[in-house]
Amino acid sequence: MTYITKLSNYVRSEGDPKVLRSGPSSLGTSDQLARALGWFSLGLGIAEIVAPQRFTRALGMEGSEGLVRAYGAREIAAGMMTLSPDKTMGLWSRVAGDGLDIVTLLGGLHRDNPKRANVAAALSVVLGVTVLDFIGAKATAARHTRGNGPHRLYSDRSGFPKGLEAARRLRRSPPIVPSASTATAALRSAQ
Repeated sequence: MTYITKLSNYVRSEGDPKVLRSGPSSLGTSDQLARALGWFSLGLGIAEIVAPQRFTRALGMEGSEGLVRAYGAREIAAGMMTLSPDKTMGLWSRVAGDGLDIVTLLGGLHRDNPKRANVAAALSVVLGVTVLDFIGAKATAARHTRGNGPHRLYSDRSGFPKGLEAARRLRRSPPIVPSASTATAALRSAQ
């Protein structure tokens, strides 16, 4: 049982049933990857907002703290979307954000930067995460998008068990009214 399930038992009202055990997860591999990337994005975004100087100092890009904070806000927004029911859009926004990160890091690879090796290492990490984001976005889209197969037509269905014609015949037939002799016979048999 997960910690969320245990926590939900504590906050339930007294009359509500408690969760004794949970069943197998309905999350596929792509959903689990999306969840992991969403939490990673939230953590990275918080770190970029709280301590942008550490990132810029490590990369030799001092003076870009405002940009790092903006990228942190973007990471948090992408992480929240990735953890939402519309995770595909969140993952694609992560891929777009990774593109911005790559372009920014490429600017730090100039010869005058004494921390060029750190920038190259960060660039390789971002490229690896970009691959994961792309795989996750494609797999999640494939899992949660309706197929392009033949569309079903339901115009010939009526909802009546024996069809619409049988229902129309029932409506047109005269009602069955018991005769006086049938009613008298039914009363005698009941006594």
